[in-house]
Amino acid sequence: MKYQYTINILMLLLSRKRITAKQIADRYEISVRTVYRYVEELIVAGIPIDSTRGRYGGLSIADTFKLPSGYFTREEYAAAINALSAMSTQINDDNLLSALEKLQRGRHSERREYVCGNIIVDGGSWGDVNKFADKIKVCEKAVNESLCLCIDYISREGEHSKRVIDPHLLILKQNVWYVYAFCHSKQQFRTFKIGRIKQASFNGNSFIKKTVSREDIPLDFYYDENSLLDVTLEIDKARLPDVEEWIGIDNIEPRGKGLYASLKLPDDEISVNKILSYGGGVKVITPLSLKKRVKEAALAIANAN
Repeated sequence: MKYQYTINILMLLLSRKRITAKQIADRYEISVRTVYRYVEELIVAGIPIDSTRGRYGGLSIADTFKLPSGYFTREEYAAAINALSAMSTQINDDNLLSALEKLQRGRHSERREYVCGNIIVDGGSWGDVNKFADKIKVCEKAVNESLCLCIDYISREGEHSKRVIDPHLLILKQNVWYVYAFCHSKQQFRTFKIGRIKQASFNGNSFIKKTVSREDIPLDFYYDENSLLDVTLEIDKARLPDVEEWIGIDNIEPRGKGLYASLKLPDDEISVNKILSYGGGVKVITPLSLKKRVKEAALAIANAN
């Protein structure tokens, strides 16, 4: 708590021309004496805080003072503010908004300008105005406050089930939001796609969070190593922008006069249908098994017409 107050006071001084110890004390509900003690610690740490007595006196930091480069660069400030602004459109959290406010105040200049967020993160479907944001807000609150959720869930296979889960983490992968939670009915951790949660509500119970590490979380979700194929694709330049959004820019490289991608894809109909959706703009080079399946599927579509 002491560290938090000290940082808060520093950020407040950076955002104001001058402020009194009484104003700081009222803002953070601490005593004036405590304010001066924290200010003294900041001065000892090398922050040039000036204290002026009188009617128009108060505490201030010299305009020439800059936060050390090891704290945040200008580019890091912009990136952090933009990212937090983007997340705040999806998650309505007081701590998130407080962090964003502190970063915005940290830009210490004469005009007190700061970079506004210019990124929007929208994990919902087209035409979904608020429903998705409401669901992710409920999940985020459950994670933060260790609250049990009752969810109405529809699986990839179309199975409709009602479950009680203990949400531990929110995960964003390939622009899709998931919640990693302990499922009471299955008695094990599962990853639930938030877009497949039809309804989510608190049941009035709380839970004790279990310790989970990065290695515990299956970020491959539905696929294990044995169900993935090593695939090489040839990509038509006209379809490049669409394919980049599918498999990512890093997986595509020029070879000779063509564009190719080497990556792992699920060995299922989803990959076949995705390749077909580019209408000949993506050709399978290897493996031959996938190439054959794509060809057979294309012939089936042609014969159906």
